[in-house]
Amino acid sequence: MARAGIYKSEVLRARDRLLAAGRYPSIDAVREELGNTGSKGTIHRYLKEIEEEEGPTTGSKVAVSDAIQDLVGRLAARINEEAEERVTTAQAWHAEQITGYQQTATALKSEALSARQQLEQSQRALADEKASHSKTSEALSSKTLESTQLAQQVVDLQERIASEERHRNSLEEKHQHARQALEHFREATREQREQDQRKHEQQVQYLQAELRTVNETLAAKRQEAIHILQENARLLGDLSRAQGDLHLAQEEVRSLRPLKEELGFAQRRTEELGRRLVGQDAEVQKLSSSNERLQVKVDDLLAAKQQLELALATANSSVAAQEQIVVSMLERFGAPTLGPDNTVQNLDEGASTSTKRAVKKPTKTTT
Repeated sequence: MARAGIYKSEVLRARDRLLAAGRYPSIDAVREELGNTGSKGTIHRYLKEIEEEEGPTTGSKVAVSDAIQDLVGRLAARINEEAEERVTTAQAWHAEQITGYQQTATALKSEALSARQQLEQSQRALADEKASHSKTSEALSSKTLESTQLAQQVVDLQERIASEERHRNSLEEKHQHARQALEHFREATREQREQDQRKHEQQVQYLQAELRTVNETLAAKRQEAIHILQENARLLGDLSRAQGDLHLAQEEVRSLRPLKEELGFAQRRTEELGRRLVGQDAEVQKLSSSNERLQVKVDDLLAAKQQLELALATANSSVAAQEQIVVSMLERFGAPTLGPDNTVQNLDEGASTSTKRAVKKPTKTTT
C-alpha cells in the first residue's frame, strides 16, 4: 500500500531525475518515479509551487504547459477525490451494517446457547427425577409385593388360628367325652369295685396320664395361638407403614408434574430462538449479497478511475505533441503578430478540445 503523504523535496528530486533522463515531468511520471505514492492533486500543487519558485521560462511554451497541466491536474485531483470519497463512504457504511448484524447474530447465538444449556440442565434434572421415580416405583413395587405377601401370611395365619380353634374345640369335646366316659366308668366300677379294684386303678391311672397329656397339649396350643396373634399385630403394623410409604411415593410422583411443564416451556422457547436464528442467518446472507454488489460497484469505480488515468496519459501525450507543433510553428513564423494572451487563448482552446476528445474515447471503450 502506498504512503499516506509525500514531501515537496521528494517531488523536486523526482522531477529533476525525469528532466535529467530527458523525460517530461508530468504528474503521472512524477508519481511513478515516487513509487506510485501520493495523490495527484498534491503532486500537481508541489510542481506548481516549484515552477513558481524557479520563475517562468521564455516563450509561449511555458504558458501553454501551465494552463494544460493546471486543467488536467485539477480534473484528475477532483476525480480521484470524488472516487475515493464514494468508495470510503460505501465501505464505512457497509462495514457498520455488517458489524451491527454480526453483533445481533452473536447475541442471538448466545441467547440460544443459554437456552440450550437450560434445556440440558432441565433434561438432566428430569433424567434424575425419572431415575428417582424409577427407584421409587421399584421400592413401591417391592413394598406392594411385600404387603401382598404379608396380607397372604395374615390370611394364612388366620386360617391356622381357625384350624387351631377347631382343633381346640375338638380337644375340648374329647375331654368332655373323656369326663363322661370317666363318670360312666366310675359308676360301672362302683358296681364292680370289689371285683375289678386292681383293674380299675390301672385304668384310672392311664386315663389320668392321658388327661394330663391333653391338658399340656391344650396349654401349648394356647401359647402358640397367643404368639400367632402377636405376629399378626406386628404384620398389621408393617402393612400400615407400607401404605404410608406408598402415599409418600404418590406425592413424589405428583411433585414431578411442574418440572414436566417447565421442560415443555424450555423446549418451546428453544424452538422459537431457533426460528429467530434462522431469520438472522437469512439477513446475514442478504447483507453478504449486498456486500458483493457494493464490491462490484467499487470495482467499476476503480476501472473507471483507471480509464480516466489512461485518458489523462493520452491527453498528456496530445499536449506534448501540440507543444511540439506550436514550437515548430513559432520557429517557422518567428515572433507572433498577435498578443501573447490571444495566442495562449487559442492554444488553450485547441488543447481543451484535444483533451476532451482523448477523454471521451476511453469512456466509449469502457461502455
